[in-house]
Amino acid sequence: MASRADLVLDGGRIVTLDGSARIVPALAIGDGKILAAGDSAQVRALAGAATKIVDLGGRTVIPGLVDAHAHMDREGLKEMLPSLAGCASIGDIQARIAALAARRPPGEWIVTMPVGDPPEYRDVPQCLAEGRFPTRHDLDAAAPDHPVYIRAIWGPWRHTLPLVSIANSKALALAGVTRDAQPPSPSITIDRDALGDPTGVFIENSLTPLAEFTLMAAAPHFSLEERIAGLERSMAIYNALGTTSIFEGHGVAADVLAAYESVHRRSRATVRSTLTFSPAWSLTRGAAAAEVFASWGKWLAGRGYGDTWLRLMGMHAEIGDQQDHRLRARLLPQTGWAGFNYDANLPRDALKELLLECARSEVMVVGLTPPMLEMFAEVDAQVPLAGKRWSLGHIIDLDRERIARIVDMGLIVTTHTSRYLYREGSDLKRKLGPGREDEIVPLRSLLDAGVRVCLASDNVPPNLFKTLWHVVARRSRDGEIVGASQALTRMEALACASRNGAYLSHEEDCKGTLEPGKFADLAVLDQDILACAQDEISGIQVAMTIVDGRIVHDAASLSKGTGHGE
Repeated sequence: MASRADLVLDGGRIVTLDGSARIVPALAIGDGKILAAGDSAQVRALAGAATKIVDLGGRTVIPGLVDAHAHMDREGLKEMLPSLAGCASIGDIQARIAALAARRPPGEWIVTMPVGDPPEYRDVPQCLAEGRFPTRHDLDAAAPDHPVYIRAIWGPWRHTLPLVSIANSKALALAGVTRDAQPPSPSITIDRDALGDPTGVFIENSLTPLAEFTLMAAAPHFSLEERIAGLERSMAIYNALGTTSIFEGHGVAADVLAAYESVHRRSRATVRSTLTFSPAWSLTRGAAAAEVFASWGKWLAGRGYGDTWLRLMGMHAEIGDQQDHRLRARLLPQTGWAGFNYDANLPRDALKELLLECARSEVMVVGLTPPMLEMFAEVDAQVPLAGKRWSLGHIIDLDRERIARIVDMGLIVTTHTSRYLYREGSDLKRKLGPGREDEIVPLRSLLDAGVRVCLASDNVPPNLFKTLWHVVARRSRDGEIVGASQALTRMEALACASRNGAYLSHEEDCKGTLEPGKFADLAVLDQDILACAQDEISGIQVAMTIVDGRIVHDAASLSKGTGHGE
């Protein structure tokens, strides 16, 4: 470890989250690691002539946030397609598309983001003056010489149905969608006019788009170059939100992994990324999952393979065999917004066989649906899971019995509070009935039972400060308190968003707290998260983010005010 500091932060409130939960005024960084955290005199003693010194001006510093279910690659992709945000009428959409057509040669595809405003794309089509979606004829008028396709949203952005996408006449012709076309699944409706011809509007009763993989498979999908550029942009966005590490519990498909590897190869990563594997079982041509796993799966064991910037470890697993997912998987390696393989699910018996092999081989497994808890218990009865750090995500409601099972198996829990507390908390409260609201995302009960809980954004949106507010305030979108007794303290919430996230990826020895010898990954905030008004937590801004001792985000230009040591 360096004897002299490269960078000193002084004059702030540095929340170390170490064993004694110290809050100190100064921190020294050298060779990408923390040299000291303590009083100003102690830390400044490590400064040399070349040391940069940043005056924090009383700001609060926290360990870099770890998003335990991030889908980070999606955020930058949203900027790879032209936006329709701000369009208040079909005329506005036509003008936007006409401008795009004017800059492209005839015949080139125009594929845009969905109708509506990000991040949730709510109140569509009511947000348009006409109160309806544009049709193929509306789009034809704007771009008669170009195939046009307006994509559907990724359903979890809004968590309400339906999803809608629209194609113009040239796009329909290239895709082979005629008046005789039939929907490939009951979840899709091909809207038709009075004569029975397609209007160009596809209506989907599913949170995961399907039309773009079937009826509109001819439309361009994300290229590897777009995924690489999008991932670099994503990292910058997550850095600006104080996130320095992510864990992809839903797994990544080959195209997303290739993008990560490209960014890593060129040393352009600014977020430490741990990826779990998303298997594409449809490509195994009927071989038993356990047999396939035996040929390649063991390199996922333990910490897997990779380094401190990019690591592939563990496996995502799902129960079931949905027809719609098999339809989506036909277009592999394209995965659209998902970034994971749609056919990662297996029938119960096949999945159990695979999970038993994972347990024997020390391969971490991540399950995301309530039925996975029962499946884990069945595996645990044959191969004990305690100490293997298997993970259960997207928790909705848990009673005492299920929490006890989680404790017995030593499972790590990740949350999805944006949906199950903020958006749907009030509905869940009514659904469960009187006396059971404390079962909804029961984080206090989990922590008190000794379960390691990690916080996650699920990219809806990517801001973990909103997640921190969810678990402290327990307030739904309509203002209703949901399970007040399950609220966490602010210090506990921070630990879940950093220290516990490091444990999830087997990296508690090198990150998650601000202690000597650990990576210098941290965020400088514009407010004191431990003392500000509760409802201000979700709006906290990040003044500076440091990863590996390097400033990767400096919104407040703190580095411009740096001085130097003696």
